[in-house]
Amino acid sequence: MSPKDARSDGRRSTGLWTPGRIAVGVLVVLVLVFICVNTGKVTIRVLIPEVTMPLWLALLAMFLIGLVCGGYLFRRKGK
Repeated sequence: MSPKDARSDGRRSTGLWTPGRIAVGVLVVLVLVFICVNTGKVTIRVLIPEVTMPLWLALLAMFLIGLVCGGYLFRRKGK
């Protein structure tokens, strides 16, 4: 057992409500609220003609592009 997995009383934190799961749950709720609030249309232009889409969809696309790029740059290298 690594020190990262041990709690202060020596037991492992493997319950349903771990701090990491609570943080992820809070983030999911915040993302859902953000999506529900930002439903207005925006106009975006990069290299192609202007595209009109909901703001949440544009932000989701940028998030997914960032996730793929981050995953590629920080992936674990096999030995």
